Amino acid sequence: MQNSPYQPGPAGPSDPPTAQRMPGALIFVLVIVTAHALGTVFGGWAVVEENQSKQEHGQDLLMPMATAWFVALFCWGLAALQAVCVVLARKRRAWVRVVLIVCLAFVSLGTVLGSLGSLVAGAPSLAVFVIAGIDVAALWMMAGERGRHYFSVGSPAPASSQGW
Repeated sequence: MQNSPYQPGPAGPSDPPTAQRMPGALIFVLVIVTAHALGTVFGGWAVVEENQSKQEHGQDLLMPMATAWFVALFCWGLAALQAVCVVLARKRRAWVRVVLIVCLAFVSLGTVLGSLGSLVAGAPSLAVFVIAGIDVAALWMMAGERGRHYFSVGSPAPASSQGW
């Protein structure tokens, strides 16, 4: 009987643990998280830049400057956390999955509310609906069985229902 990649044979005490490939769907989720992290970095910068521009031109600020810097620093910290999670995802740490689920839940909620807001405002945008769908699918994948199996260190990832 030949061993499959999902059912390793008995490992001896000196055998290193076998490296498991990350499912393609989870790689796609990590690409989505990376894109959101980059957007968050840009968003933090944009808040401070817009506030400074309004201040230089004597216009009303979006928010007090201290609040703008707080929002920017929060955005940059969140983006750094997401980047760390993307980098550490190959190590299959359980806490990485939890952090990614929480981040994706907030992003999904924001995009779904944004798409509903654009629908109510009378200017529905197809792009917002597509992004909301992608975010919900990414959350579903990370919180689902494949994400749970991949990030639980002791268990192998499940084989797909078609057997490949």
